[in-house]
This record gives sequence, C-alpha cells and structure tokens, in this order.
Amino acid sequence: ERVVGGEVASPNSWPWQISLQYKSGSSFYHTCGGTLIRRGWVMTAAHCVDRSRTWRVVLGDHNINSHEGREQYMSVSRVYLHPNWNSNNVAGGWDIALLRLSSDASLNNYVQLGALPPSGQVLPHNNACYITGWGRTQTGGQLSAQLKQAYLPVVDHKTCSSYGWWGSTVKNSMVCAGGGSDSGCQ
Repeated sequence: ERVVGGEVASPNSWPWQISLQYKSGSSFYHTCGGTLIRRGWVMTAAHCVDRSRTWRVVLGDHNINSHEGREQYMSVSRVYLHPNWNSNNVAGGWDIALLRLSSDASLNNYVQLGALPPSGQVLPHNNACYITGWGRTQTGGQLSAQLKQAYLPVVDHKTCSSYGWWGSTVKNSMVCAGGGSDSGCQ
C-alpha cells in the first residue's frame, strides 16, 4: 500500500508485478500490489483482500492512470486466505493470500512469472531485496501513478526481533527488510 522513498521503476522492469483492483460502482480502483506466480495465480497480502468484493488483476501495467496497450485485465475467480490469517490480529502474521484468476495470463516481455524461493529457504542478512508498487509516496500522500521501487535489504530474524527493532512482535512467519529511509510502510 506504500512505497515511501524509492524511485520510479523503468517501465515493465518488474513484469510479475500486478495491480490488485476492487470494483466500486462501475469502476475499478487500485488497492494493493501482488506477484504473478503461475499463469493463473497471484500472491498478495491477506490484509488487501476480502471475499465480499469483486476483484480484478491488471498485469503488464506501469502507469495505473493510463492505458498503455500492454495491460492484461483478469478477473479473480476465487480468493484463498492463509488459514492462520486473522484480520483482527494483523500482528499475528500469516498475511498472505492467493488469487485464482479467471483465465491464464499470456506471458510476454511485459508479463512474466515471479520467482519464488524454495520452501524453507531463509534469505541471509543484507540480501538484496526490492519492494515495488503504486503505493503512497509519503505518509498520507497520494498514490503513485507510476510503478515505484525501493531497495530494502533483508534483515535477519535475530536482528529484526531484537530490542530497538520490532522485538517480540516479529513472528517466524514474517520477513523483515529495510531499516533505512525507504520503506514499505510508515
């Protein structure tokens, strides 16, 4: 929902990035990002979705306020929330959801699958990592029309869960990154 700091990404440099949009009236509105992990599947944050709305995913997008001709619009046929997710206890972790698309995406130069690490792999401290999205560029600010990116190195669990960082609020199911002026939330 936020990419504080960072910079505008080169168009289509993150071809697995999707815009998750909900329907209100006759229009769709961006709410969160996500990753195309299979031609018919998207991974996103559980706090971004609920089963009561009508959702669509836009693939191959760079500027969410204009039609550039490379976009693919897919309706979401089913929302799967992690069984341990509790929207009344966000700090409990398990903030992950899978979205089943109504049809498979067509892979091309602008739409590609994101690479997931093997199950159980833990990225080392300071491993290079980027956050991307059309989130707010400052606290309380406007959404960015253009896709943004920010470098956020991985912070290991020992550091992230230490006093002075996040302490006991960090769960083993969470990933920590950043610590500088760029942020995914603020």
